[in-house]
Amino acid sequence: MYVPKHFEETDPNILSDLMRAFSFALLVTARDGSPVGTHVPLHLARNGTQMTLLGHLARANDHWKQFDGDTEALCVFQGPHAYISPNWYASDGMVPTWNYAVIHAYGKPRAIEDAGEATDILRRLVGDNESDATGNWSIAKLPKQSVSAQLKGIVAFEMVIERIEGKWKMGQNRAAEDASGAANGLRAANGPDAEAVAESMETRINRPI
Repeated sequence: MYVPKHFEETDPNILSDLMRAFSFALLVTARDGSPVGTHVPLHLARNGTQMTLLGHLARANDHWKQFDGDTEALCVFQGPHAYISPNWYASDGMVPTWNYAVIHAYGKPRAIEDAGEATDILRRLVGDNESDATGNWSIAKLPKQSVSAQLKGIVAFEMVIERIEGKWKMGQNRAAEDASGAANGLRAANGPDAEAVAESMETRINRPI
């Protein structure tokens, strides 16, 4: 990924927060020279600075057959993003752009066939997404035989992140008044990710480039 220095993000806490908040990722490998991708929710586990992604695929999706612990994969996490109009800048002569936060995580996925490990991954994924609003459903509510039957239809996997790239393109290369004007314009336009992008722009206005 092309990451100019002023857009680079390396703070593991910021990277972790985005991967957890936007956990539905695109997982890509290459097979015989052609890209293969699967969209999949992932759980991020951290042990100090080491980060591991956990997930599962339908067994019928043969993408998992590349999860041999040797084949490199790329997981793309897309954070908040928004169109930026030149009308919002204080300066004249500007052009449109797109602001966004994105992470590319690289590693070598390993398929997990152990039923206990696979069940634990499912518990973690469910726990990431259940809340008081959804009624806090858990796998414990299923009969054991039902869990066993479900496990036969999936393949769980883990991917230790060996390399990670974070890019927060949030107007850091603009004058403070231009970035601030764009943040205000986003809020007025009220797009889907407007508030998140505006806040991120504002926190980075005075960061050194």
